[in-house]
Amino acid sequence: MRQALSGIVSKSASPLKTIMILAMAMTFVVAGAASSLAAKSAAIVVDAKTGKVLYSANADGRRYPASLTKMMTLYLTFEAMAKGKISKNTPVVFSAHASAEAPTKLGVKPGGSVAVETAILSIVTKSANDSATALGEMLGGNEANFARMMTAKARQLGMNGTVFRNANGLPDPGQFTTARDMATLGIALREHFPQYYGYFAQRSFLYGRQRINGHNRLLGRIKGVDGIKTGYTRASGFNLVSSVNDGNRRLVAVVMGGTSGGSRDNQMAGLINTYLPRASTRGGGDLIAKADSNPVSALANVLLPKHDAPTPDEKPVAVAEADTDVADDATVAQGDSEDEDTAEAEAPKLVVPAKKVKTVIVSAPKVATAQVVAAYAEPTPAVDPVNTASVPSGWAIQVASSPKQSEAQAFLDNTTKQAPKALADATGFTVAFDKDGVTYYRARFGGFGSKDAAWKACTALKKKKIECYAVQQ
Repeated sequence: MRQALSGIVSKSASPLKTIMILAMAMTFVVAGAASSLAAKSAAIVVDAKTGKVLYSANADGRRYPASLTKMMTLYLTFEAMAKGKISKNTPVVFSAHASAEAPTKLGVKPGGSVAVETAILSIVTKSANDSATALGEMLGGNEANFARMMTAKARQLGMNGTVFRNANGLPDPGQFTTARDMATLGIALREHFPQYYGYFAQRSFLYGRQRINGHNRLLGRIKGVDGIKTGYTRASGFNLVSSVNDGNRRLVAVVMGGTSGGSRDNQMAGLINTYLPRASTRGGGDLIAKADSNPVSALANVLLPKHDAPTPDEKPVAVAEADTDVADDATVAQGDSEDEDTAEAEAPKLVVPAKKVKTVIVSAPKVATAQVVAAYAEPTPAVDPVNTASVPSGWAIQVASSPKQSEAQAFLDNTTKQAPKALADATGFTVAFDKDGVTYYRARFGGFGSKDAAWKACTALKKKKIECYAVQQ
């Protein structure tokens, strides 16, 4: 570089001319580095109602997921909850392995436990690596088995470019994904578990006397953003999956390989502002097929590649930010420092209008230390989620109630067939509740932006002699 510049700048050149030439040369160098980084980034925007790809850049390129991995950990957790295998109050015991995970973490000592709901909240806000591992060990018996279940579920959802090696996203050369696969998972989480999807909108929660704040800076600042997950390691760069719902349109957007949290957030904000108006207001039904969740078949149906499988290209270091984005190199070198306030000393301000959103604080339940059986505990009667913060906000309509979840689901399916137009933008789901010691299941359709919209759908159903009433969630 010095030799090249010396050939350009003559000894007789004036100081001002020399400065101007050097400035131009450095501009070209920085521009070249930025171009190289752009080639390593990846992004995709998908219409979450139709599945249409509205924007794509390197969407099928192999990337490290970092803490986006936890989206699949939560998918399998929600699946176990929906099937009654565990409840939000089931204790999650932390093994020595889980407790020893690198930060960020909740900090539970070996043998200690928290409720499933606390583990979930610590993952969506703090991105707690120890909580993710503990959940994986509870559901899979050990983390290696759980990783196989995660990869098997990925295949069932159509995520063919993804392999999981652990439950939390800490660096592993054999763990990789694509932006397209992460969009698929984001859509599946809302489609398959609308009753739990509201967890992703949590911006903070109380753990004992400690308030734990989240890392997703777009929540409450970009209109319509209701989740999902951030991710960061040095190898992956700054990742983000965002879900957007403005009442009529829904998007899932993914940005991977950002050079900083602020630039990643600004890129995501730009994608949302550009492509949300182009999304459809009418849906075409479920986009992601629901697959058998039997853990035995999940383990049998997947063959993981060897550890020498091809891995994502090494992410280059930004010229202007080399070794300046991390305050605690030791922590980040171990793995996933999701604390972006530490990883990035000062993030740029978003260039979009801000909107204040009330923060919901959820106290962590006190649970006794107990050993939970691996792989799927016996069902524990669930509390009515309508009275908790675990369901999506908005309005829903209820069409039936049954002591059997299969009957409630069948009623949802029949209702959809009888009134497809009235429920075109709605999502059916069941809600468990206890009455006199017996668990019942309410059959509901959610996704209505207002009380009037919910009642309008009810009126259409009543014309077909289907009883219905609207409820606010």
